[in-house]
Parts: sequence; C-alpha cells; structure tokens
Amino acid sequence: MEDLFIDEYDASELKIAAEFLTNWLPFLSKGLCEKCVASMRDRIGSLGQDQSVTPPRVSDNAEVCGPSTLPPSSSPKLHKSWADMAQEDELEMEAGSEEERSQDERDRVEISEKCVVGKITSKSPRAECKETKKTLTRDQREHIRFMNVVRNTDFICLERVGEKITNILDGLELHTGVFSAAEQKRIVDFVHELQEGGRKGELGEWTYSERKEKKPATIQFGCCYSTAPDKDGNPRGILRNVASESIPSLFKVIIRRLIRWHVLPPSCIPDSCSVHIFEPGDFLPPQIVSHDFLRPLCTVSFLSECSMLFGSSNSASILLPVGSAFVMSGNGANVAKHSVAAVPSRRISIAFRRMNEGRRPLTFKPEADLQSIQPLACDDQAAKKRLTRRRKPSRVVVDARSTAESPPRVARTVVVERQRIVVRRSIGDVDSGSRSSVNRGTAGRVR
Repeated sequence: MEDLFIDEYDASELKIAAEFLTNWLPFLSKGLCEKCVASMRDRIGSLGQDQSVTPPRVSDNAEVCGPSTLPPSSSPKLHKSWADMAQEDELEMEAGSEEERSQDERDRVEISEKCVVGKITSKSPRAECKETKKTLTRDQREHIRFMNVVRNTDFICLERVGEKITNILDGLELHTGVFSAAEQKRIVDFVHELQEGGRKGELGEWTYSERKEKKPATIQFGCCYSTAPDKDGNPRGILRNVASESIPSLFKVIIRRLIRWHVLPPSCIPDSCSVHIFEPGDFLPPQIVSHDFLRPLCTVSFLSECSMLFGSSNSASILLPVGSAFVMSGNGANVAKHSVAAVPSRRISIAFRRMNEGRRPLTFKPEADLQSIQPLACDDQAAKKRLTRRRKPSRVVVDARSTAESPPRVARTVVVERQRIVVRRSIGDVDSGSRSSVNRGTAGRVR
C-alpha cells in the first residue's frame, strides 16, 4: 500500500493494527451500508499480510443505502489497547539466537557512529538515519516495558487462624502489563495448538486431560500432578513414576521473562507448568497447592479476566486482568484456600511452579537453558523505588465472625478501599450493627 502514513510503520505493526481493527469491525461499521462495510473491511485487510478473507474492492464514494447486517467476528476477543498495539512481540525476539541479536546490535552501533560524523551512505546497513524516530535496542525496549509493569502487593483480608487474627492474603502479588496483546495472541494460539494435539492423542496420557464435570482441560509439562488420591491409594501430588513432556520453548521464554522482570526470584526458577483451559461455566474448587511445589507460585492469565477467591467463606476476591502475572506465597499460598468461580467466558491460565527436589519425577532432568537466569538490574534509585514501592491497600476485608469471637479490645479502623468500618467487640457493634452504615468517601489507614 503506497501511503505516507502507512510507510512509517513496519509489517509487524501493521499486522497488529489489522488484527485489532478486525476485532472491532462490527462496532465500527454499525449502521453503515454493505458497500461501506465491504470497503472498510477491504481497507483493514490491506494492512495485514493475510488477504484470504479480503472481499472485492469497492468504490470509496459508494452511497449509504441502509444499515448492514455484519456477522459477529469469530476471532479471539483479546482486550487490546492502542498502547498494546504499539508493542512488539518481544517473546518472539527473545526466542531468537544470540548471534542474530549481536549482529543487529553491531549494525545499530555502526549507524550511530556514522550519523555522528555525517558519513551515512546508501551502502551502510541502514540506508537512512531518521532523526525524528530514535531507534532503541532490544534491551532498552525491554527495560522500558519492565519499568512500566504495575505491581500491587498490598492485599489484606483478616480472619481468625488459631488464636490470632491473621492477614490471610499476606504474600500475594499482582503484576499487570507483563505481556502485550501481540504476545498474548501468540501464547493463546500456541495453547490451542497444544490442545488440538492432546485431543488427537499426540501428548502423553497424563499430559493432557480433557475437561469434565465443569473442570477445565489441563496440559502438564515438567511433571504430572494428581489433584486427588488415585485408585491405588496414592495421595495427591506429583506422580514420580510417570514420565512427562518437557517444557515447550515458548513457555521457557515466559519463564525467563518472569525472572528477568522481577516477578519471580532467581532462587525459584519454575521447572514445571500446568495449562488450564476454561470454557464458560468451568471452575476450580477451593484448594491449597501441594507442598510438592515450592513457594512462590505464579499464574499468568489470558483471553479474559477472572476473580480468584480467598478465605474460608470466599471473603476476598482479587481480579486477575489479561496479560497479568499473579504470585502466591506466604499466607496467601499456605493458609488461605483459593478458588475460581464459574467463569462467564473462555479463559486460559498457566501456572508456573518449581518442584521440591525430593518430589521430582524419577526420570526428571533439569532444563539446561533455565539455569542461572538473573533479573534485570536497576541502577538508578528512581527505578529501585518504583520497583519496590508498596501501594495503598487495594482490598481490605474483615471477617466479622472472627472478630466477634475475639476478646474485648480497643476499637480500631480498617480501610476497605475508600470505606471506613469500625470493628468492635462483636458483629453487632460494626457501626451500629449494620454494614449499610459504612461511612463512604472516607480514606484512612489501619490504626
């Protein structure tokens, strides 16, 4: 396509834009005539490389002759933003060879030197030195995205555990913006390929399990894990006598991302993963992950957001956005049971875990390319402050039944987002015995 505006973008950016606009085409073309819709579809189709669905081109000045009846799009409904569209598929770049990256870096250095001395020529690796658009290296782009990840660690839900009032959500972390829309689509497409292979019997007997009784389909790598005692009486946990599939290369790239971007510590590099493919209505019952796996645990979410429930009565709910990474350790992994209520739409989650060395399968061999991964360095103080900054509590829940059983004590104020609740000696003393009397619009802190 010869257009000055289009020429400023490369093929990968145009492909992402085409996918984004195709998903929104039913909304953008609402009320237009068939010819206008076809023209719009044709124009969007010309952005991408796949022309198989492009209809015949029509005149741009076709008259509007009535509303159209465009069928709904069948493409996956990823929640994409314009900011996501501008992000490249860094996962694909990270999977490339070190030799290609080194050559690309040498080319950029050569161009930079020639631009400085004014000797750029048509024979150089880059024919033009664009002053209006600065070229960033892959490491620079990665560092910018890494610093833009939003990290929330302040989750609070107070329940009685033994003789103490305990924050059962202590140790939970939510990292949002870890994966761009292009990366999410690539991961989702790969999971669908794995599922198709599992249905054809191309994966091991224990590797792929089809959904049943409203439980999601699962695909396991690194080890095979049973969620309930088997017919031979073996307890739930890792099946040490069962050989498993090795972790796919794409999932290894995700693991390296989680370590390098400070989502997981380098002392707990995952060596197994479990994919859960939810259909509408599927759920996960309350559970605590077996201690065959070390803490922390990590779950990444795709296709649609969902809420993970915690507590003895599901008293706490944490929303997991698409492209996010949710980390569980401490009380959040060892004290509070977690569950997923019936999901309203399709969802994919991937749980990354490190096995306890004494519980690994007998045939297990460590992955050589998953050893000695180090997190990105944060040299300046501003970067360190942004990385370690703790935000205000995003959710605070008080289990009134637990506080009712506690001995008399001085009243205290607990913040529930922007609501104030005064917890007294019994459930009947919570702001005159009713939650409806919560003082809204009041911000404060635990005191």
